[in-house]
Amino acid sequence: MRAPPLCAFRATAYEAAGAVARIGRRSAAMDALLARQGARQASFITAWNPLSRPMPQGWNQRMQARLRQVARGRVLAEGFGQAGGWAEHHLLLEGDPRRLAVLARRFRQWAIVTVAPRQPARLRLIRQVTV
Repeated sequence: MRAPPLCAFRATAYEAAGAVARIGRRSAAMDALLARQGARQASFITAWNPLSRPMPQGWNQRMQARLRQVARGRVLAEGFGQAGGWAEHHLLLEGDPRRLAVLARRFRQWAIVTVAPRQPARLRLIRQVTV
């Protein structure tokens, strides 16, 4: 299975509670959101479209609900990622990116996007991506 090109991840705007994160950029709005929630770090994770295979909306919604259940209280905000014609719902989850990567791998995702105060958003690959 071939992953989407890295530029697809970089082109995406990751939004949660009105704050937008873009890979490689700092976001004052994201810093404020994390501060309001008392979070030191968080990651955008989705259960939509595993391994970048488009799935029916009902299936995506069921898997996202399952992710929300498994996340048990780590959800800081509901989110959305969009670039070009591709869009997915995300959850902004508080916690150590290493642990959250395990959760994302369970839902067959290629990567997560991590955010921390005063730091640029970072793409964390959790599967081998060919370019």
